Amino acid sequence: MRVLVVGGTRFVGRHIVLALLDAGHEVTLFHRGLGPDDPFPAAEHRHGDRDGELDELAQGSWDATIDVSAYVPRQVRALGDALGRAGGRGGRYVYISSISAYATPDQPGITESAPLEILLDEDNEVVDSETYGGLKALSEYAAVESFGTNTLIIRPTYVVGPYDQTGRFTSWAVRLADGGEVLAAEPRDQPVQVVDGRDLAAFVVTLLEEGARGPFHVAGPDHPYTLGDLLDDVRVAVAPEGTTITWVDARFALENGLDGRQLPFWHNGEHDYTGAVDPSAAVRHGLRLRPVGDSARDVVAARDVTPLRDGVGLDRDREAELLRAWQRRAGRAER
Repeated sequence: MRVLVVGGTRFVGRHIVLALLDAGHEVTLFHRGLGPDDPFPAAEHRHGDRDGELDELAQGSWDATIDVSAYVPRQVRALGDALGRAGGRGGRYVYISSISAYATPDQPGITESAPLEILLDEDNEVVDSETYGGLKALSEYAAVESFGTNTLIIRPTYVVGPYDQTGRFTSWAVRLADGGEVLAAEPRDQPVQVVDGRDLAAFVVTLLEEGARGPFHVAGPDHPYTLGDLLDDVRVAVAPEGTTITWVDARFALENGLDGRQLPFWHNGEHDYTGAVDPSAAVRHGLRLRPVGDSARDVVAARDVTPLRDGVGLDRDREAELLRAWQRRAGRAER
């Protein structure tokens, strides 16, 4: 197949491009060309900013277009216009969305038919924690409107692995690899799911080759899998002997200003069932997930390309201070 990838040089797109090339497909990359190197010399590169600079896509045709970088519906519609919309030069459209596109579920195990988030201000293009899910949902609607019902929608959970730019999973893996006493916040039974970017990429290629359509969850392990399970799996994989995890209660964490940025994947003490979606449709179509511990070992080994991010993960001095405060509180409670 001839495949156009919009974005594709940093993380999720990078793994998708590599999987496409490894499978023998011809790849054209449309991106801004701002990176320090060209990781894919075998691919054709066209440079431009998708926000208004799509002239480089005026020529050529492809069997499929994979879009990893659309965050607002206007971007999807503009790409559709540039490629001739449904039945045009872009072939079948694949939109990388998110499980955040769902309205907050009140129970685990939702399927791909669950209600999506509603963003009341459809003209809003400010992408933040309040609007991200609604904008992804609107972008899914724009995808079907622009490219037709053969559109393939991928809804991943937290994506982890080498080249991850968010620092979330990496911060836990690196911290546990350093050993000692590690702070985490209850409830440890909070549902969570992750997917390695390489497994996501392989699944996208499988779906394209099969001609599949519709939405798919790309998430795992299947429920029940919890924050406590994830940290234990990472600890077993990368931590030195004697490493421990101390679980402080949610009230203590909140009183001390902690949130899901300093403690990645933690939802401020709440059970958010978007971390417990049903991945069975994807599994039936060939999704295969490597163990979380394997991803942890790989990101620790690839620290040079999988950076930590400022403010993501708990500062070590602050962690030590909080652990001392927690022990003092526990000591008073025992007396």
